[in-house]
Amino acid sequence: MPLDLFKPTEYAVPLFVLLVIIELLYGWKTGRVRYEGKDTFASMFMGLGSTVVGAATFTFTFTAAFWIWENFRIFDFGTELTLGIFLLAFVLDDLAYYWIHRMGHRMRWMWAAHVIHHSSQHYNLSTALRQTWTGSFTPGIFFRWPIFILGIHPSIVLFCAGINLVYQFWIHTEAIGRCPRWFEAVMNTPSHHRVHHANNPRYLDANYAGVFIIWDKIFGSFIPECKDEPCNYGLVTDLGTFNPLRIALHEWLGIVKDIAGAKSWRDRLLFLVAPPGWTPDGSRMTSDMIREAWKARISAKKQAAE
Repeated sequence: MPLDLFKPTEYAVPLFVLLVIIELLYGWKTGRVRYEGKDTFASMFMGLGSTVVGAATFTFTFTAAFWIWENFRIFDFGTELTLGIFLLAFVLDDLAYYWIHRMGHRMRWMWAAHVIHHSSQHYNLSTALRQTWTGSFTPGIFFRWPIFILGIHPSIVLFCAGINLVYQFWIHTEAIGRCPRWFEAVMNTPSHHRVHHANNPRYLDANYAGVFIIWDKIFGSFIPECKDEPCNYGLVTDLGTFNPLRIALHEWLGIVKDIAGAKSWRDRLLFLVAPPGWTPDGSRMTSDMIREAWKARISAKKQAAE
């Protein structure tokens, strides 16, 4: 069994650090990329914590995946990493990542883990390292199970997932404008991913792709970057802290507080599975509500101008 496949993210760490330093110097010289010391340190620390937690939980997640593959697989693609198997696994893993990522914005339970990655008000290569500590405690771990059931070995899938994450590192930058049109049409790029990290109402909940932006175009979640509306980064409501523990756990604590104060089991369930911002009385706003309010303001301005 190909259990000795290397982990791409571990081998890429020195390159990540080098590229962060290069981008930092480039931003200092040109002003095209913004870095803030405390923010960068927080991102680095979150990345380190994610690595530690990932190593601690790897045995459980891999054992569960292997059990699914061994007992429920429909086909047997073998355990060798051939080119054909790699391409099939890579595309299917990227599709699974799209839905994990999309649900990470649409289900509060999964958002509690993913929100870490969106908590910086800056957009640079260090932001790519700001990763979750709690992803293994959400339903996201189940989204790759259909690939194991299909018959692709878990170690091959996890190898492809590592390459996927390595690819996503370089798209976290403002130093690169637009790539060639053919590349922008198929692949995820800095322009597409800037939209994903933006908190502008126009851009909320868009461009979930990992490697192939075609998933967003197929499933209706693609929004292009507009030259006349620069991206503003961070959460809709900024945390106002660089404390790693608060960054990692604030949404989990918010869920616990909301569930404890809920008046019915239905509301308790919805505080977990409804979109972030949902409340029984509508006292807070979901991204859909924010976007609709923005559209109403735009429409009112146009009518007033006419």
